[in-house]
Amino acid sequence: MVSHMPLTAFEKDIANDIEALIASDRLVLPTLPEMALKAREVAQDPDVTALQLSKVVQDDPALSVRLLRVANSPLMRAQRQIDDLHQAIARMGITFACNLISALAMRQMFQATTDTVDRLMRGVWSHSTQVAGIASVLCLHYTKLKTDQATLAGLVHQIGILPLLSYAEMHPDLLQSGMTLTQTIDSLHPQIGEMILRQWDFSEDLIAVPRGYTQFDREVPKADYVDLVTVANLECLYGSDHPLTQINWQDVNAFKRLGLNPDPDQGDAALQQEKNEASKALD
Repeated sequence: MVSHMPLTAFEKDIANDIEALIASDRLVLPTLPEMALKAREVAQDPDVTALQLSKVVQDDPALSVRLLRVANSPLMRAQRQIDDLHQAIARMGITFACNLISALAMRQMFQATTDTVDRLMRGVWSHSTQVAGIASVLCLHYTKLKTDQATLAGLVHQIGILPLLSYAEMHPDLLQSGMTLTQTIDSLHPQIGEMILRQWDFSEDLIAVPRGYTQFDREVPKADYVDLVTVANLECLYGSDHPLTQINWQDVNAFKRLGLNPDPDQGDAALQQEKNEASKALD
């Protein structure tokens, strides 16, 4: 979500209220799901085995299925299909699997008590999985960065939207004003996303993603996770009516750092298929 319209007086009041809540630490930020915390705890043990980690996950059937999907996806570059969770984790490796468990467990956070907000949250999650899938495939083919971190970056790049939607549930006037809600989200979610990731003790290269992924003239020495999400987000939005489709990809520095052709109509069909399969595995 990006908007370039100036804020109305009502929108400014909403933004000021939320900013005041942020400043006073009264805006309720989401906490990591229990499964993500368990995976982190297990990963701290240098002697943990794939079998032990699989026992942590096996009581969550939906998460187990998604882990199997990823293990059999192009991200793992494996020829043989597997249907055993223990084997899936062994194929991915403990670190990759733990990071993926943390990321996929976040799906349960994208739920609300009203139909409108629930629909919006599901839309954010769907978009995030698409971005994560594209970012992970680009990472695999064009960088030496870690694929699991690229996946995580894509899944959390709009995490700051969650508390804003929760705020909207408690303020019907905001919820009923679609443009106001969009303006508020566009203005504030990067800052809140950074706060959430810092609270979750994420690494600095991931904390930079929410603020950086729409800074198209950003200058850094080499490609990073922000670049992957920047490009993945633009690719995901291509062909829609989103304002970011007006961005000239030639002016986006992330394409240059990744060594990618900034022509949206010159994509590789096989690579696109990989991106689609990776995104589907994460959903």
